[in-house]
Amino acid sequence: MFYSLFRRFVVMSIAVPLAAASARKLGDVLESRRGRNRGTRLLRQGADVLQGRFGRQSKRRRFTFGR
Repeated sequence: MFYSLFRRFVVMSIAVPLAAASARKLGDVLESRRGRNRGTRLLRQGADVLQGRFGRQSKRRRFTFGR
């Protein structure tokens, strides 16, 4: 039980952010060579989803005034 919990923690804290950073870097390299296209946009969006879902969460603002 402890081993599976530890393994899940390692995957969430190391592998997922590393995959997001790798996808973002790959998208940047491809975009610099071939220009902006559908593939680079999908890589960037995938990295954003991974970082938003498993990475550092943005601060919640108390007074947003409709934003």
